Amino acid sequence: MNSAHILLRTQCVRCVTPLVRTAVRQTALSNGGTTHCPTLTSTCVQAHRAFHISSGNNKHWPASPTSKANDEDTKKEKSLVGLEDLFERAGKEAKTKATFNTAVDVFNKRDKRKRGHVEFIYAALKKMPEFGVERDIAVYNKILDVFPKEVFVPQNFIQRMFNHYPRQQECAVQVLEQMENHGVMPNVETKVLLMQIFGPKGHPVRKYQRMLYWFPKFKHANPFPVPHQLPADPVDLARFSLTRIANDLDARVTVYQMPYTDITETGEEVQEPHIVGIQSPDQQSLLAKHNPSKPVFVEGPYPLWLRKTCVYYYLLKADPVPPEEKVEEYIDPELVGPEQCLHYPLWVDLDLQVHMGDDFSFDVDNLEEGAVYAMCMTGQGDQATLARWISGLQETNPILGQIPTLFRLESGPRELQDLTAAPQRPSGSDMDSEQHGVEYEHAAEEDEQQQQQQQHGGQRVKQ
Repeated sequence: MNSAHILLRTQCVRCVTPLVRTAVRQTALSNGGTTHCPTLTSTCVQAHRAFHISSGNNKHWPASPTSKANDEDTKKEKSLVGLEDLFERAGKEAKTKATFNTAVDVFNKRDKRKRGHVEFIYAALKKMPEFGVERDIAVYNKILDVFPKEVFVPQNFIQRMFNHYPRQQECAVQVLEQMENHGVMPNVETKVLLMQIFGPKGHPVRKYQRMLYWFPKFKHANPFPVPHQLPADPVDLARFSLTRIANDLDARVTVYQMPYTDITETGEEVQEPHIVGIQSPDQQSLLAKHNPSKPVFVEGPYPLWLRKTCVYYYLLKADPVPPEEKVEEYIDPELVGPEQCLHYPLWVDLDLQVHMGDDFSFDVDNLEEGAVYAMCMTGQGDQATLARWISGLQETNPILGQIPTLFRLESGPRELQDLTAAPQRPSGSDMDSEQHGVEYEHAAEEDEQQQQQQQHGGQRVKQ
């Protein structure tokens, strides 16, 4: 009953309010003054107010994922830029291992709680190649020592199951992955640090166990390993590269010319390049059987990558032998000599049973190429330098004096290149190399015409 009475009273007040307003206005106009409304209107009739949200409450409203990602990227960039300044200041005079360790010590002493250690470790991993410590296990252990100890260790199986402190674990795994990419084997100190930081069941510890299992298995799997530090001398680097390409123990490396500085008659200094070649006894025997009426070609340059260094080599080769000129060598299966063995015969004739489900439609197109007679590496890839190589080959291969030699050189870099340095271009532009190629073709045509004229002249003399 009380609630019903209250509702009736409020409805009556709402009905009376406009009547009171009109009466007050009329009295005000008649008196010529202004009066205020009674307290009834001010208490019962209120204007609508808009909702206001403070800036502190805005933090509880969910933000869009794109804005979150952008904010995280900007924060990470700012933090990395600020932390990279530590390495830039430490490495002003020289970027060495000592200056890198100095930057790490400065960060450790700056704050006992080591706030921002994740961003600092990412910045340190980025700066390691600049200081030349990307293959030093002691530096990697020093970076792992930046993590606070016994803070990220999970206390129960639930924390372990839900990836306790994922950001820190991902950062430690990134450190181990960079070690793996550079071929750095973790040691016992690395294991002790990871156990103190993340516990025995953390993801970084499992990553360490996998590396310790697989690294020894694949460490010596490559039969032709490339050293981390390549020879600085271009002649030694050419020797190593040519022996790696040839893959023949009987092949002989010959240095036809060492790099030196020559002074011309006008007083100008001319840098003469090195010329290093390789040839095996089998290649010499093939070159001795070559038909003197057919030319041989000097082709190149062909690239060879040795880690981050690219070198170029040139070939002395011939065109493929036509099918009508091929001579098949028949091997007697009953002949046992130095070229054949009872356990590993060179010729086997067996009648194997063919299964009905075998598919004979698959076919491979075999591309036949000409024989390669020799290889070389030079400091300059011009025709004059390669002609000196051919003249040096004539000492061990006299038949080259009877065989015409043509140069088929391609435009492009012909000198030693390194990814860390600016690419070196050969002397002359691409247009010059194209002009040289045209000149080589014209020279080849003139040589052929001269040979034909000589042959015709010899026939006339015989007649």
